[in-house]
Amino acid sequence: MSTASPELPDWRLRGRALRPVVQGGMGVGVSAHRLAGHVARLGAMGTISSVDLRQHHADLLAKSEGVRDKATLDALNLVALDREVRVALELSEGRGAVAVNVMKAVNDHAAQVRQACESGAHAIVMGAGLPLDLPDLTAAFPDVALVPILSESRGVGIVLRKWMRKNRLPDALILEHPGLAGGHLGAPRIGEVRDARFDSARVLEEVFALFATLGLERERVPLIVAGGIHTHEQVRAALTLGASAVQVGTAFAVTEEGDAHLEFKRVLAGAKPEDLVTFMSVAGLPARAVLTPWLRRYLGREQALQANAKADPRRCVPGLQCLTACGLRDGIAAAGQFCIATRLGHALRGDVKKGLFFRGSEPLPFGQAIRPVSELLGYLLTGQKLVRD
Repeated sequence: MSTASPELPDWRLRGRALRPVVQGGMGVGVSAHRLAGHVARLGAMGTISSVDLRQHHADLLAKSEGVRDKATLDALNLVALDREVRVALELSEGRGAVAVNVMKAVNDHAAQVRQACESGAHAIVMGAGLPLDLPDLTAAFPDVALVPILSESRGVGIVLRKWMRKNRLPDALILEHPGLAGGHLGAPRIGEVRDARFDSARVLEEVFALFATLGLERERVPLIVAGGIHTHEQVRAALTLGASAVQVGTAFAVTEEGDAHLEFKRVLAGAKPEDLVTFMSVAGLPARAVLTPWLRRYLGREQALQANAKADPRRCVPGLQCLTACGLRDGIAAAGQFCIATRLGHALRGDVKKGLFFRGSEPLPFGQAIRPVSELLGYLLTGQKLVRD
């Protein structure tokens, strides 16, 4: 075992002392109760993605089959969300924190936020859009921490000024680099994902300057750097720059406790840089994924599909939840022309031929090896790697 680095300091979220590595939320079903609960039990913040958790509940999937009624589908997903949060809290044994990541872009995000709070989640994390209404949605749950995900200081300024007029501040802010993260990315166009304005050091400096302008103490709102973190040295460097913690996604997705199928983990862990592609997703945002056979076929037809885009609700697959705006359903030519819920569902089950496998751009701490959450956290926090034969 390598020599451990000096202990990294905890950060605090609503009075909870947490290890400075946050597990990112990953849907559909990639980060559910098992992953989030185990991360929390080790003293960190584990995160459940609220998107279509019915995929983990056979009885709810059976009730969803062939259903097109939105209200019925939304209600079933809320049942799944409630189950997942409560089991994650049990797994955590009162340690760490259990958060729920809710995408602003999902059409029933308000109901998902309320359900997560009612189920006992310690925090709501929201990205994929500016969470300007999050304080209003959680007004009845003042003890629940609110954590927006943003990518640049301009968006942070918009959220802070709006929330301050509501007499609320974020309990933390996640600053995610779109050039390095996986899944939906916080840049308006593919060509901008690696723009210098998203560089972590620059964003931290600009946000601290914004705090001063708004009369906020530097420590008032903890900042969490996300995107591309895969070494202990990067964690320590981020904290040296003033971040309170870092967020890690893909590396947690491929742990033994990750909620996805084993083949899903193998696809993500085995992907090389040349296997990754950034493309326009159905929500009108750039996204980063593994170039699987399905994605390769889709990209080969993308221009033709976009040229013939037309609004048609009948394109929605029965039994699946939808985004607020969908390129396929709404005929948005500049957005993706496929059902993302279907493709992510295939990926969750490990179907390489049909699935869409989101992934960050950087290497993984253990290469292609699938290790326990405890080893991943141990390495990121101390620099130690368990030597195996």
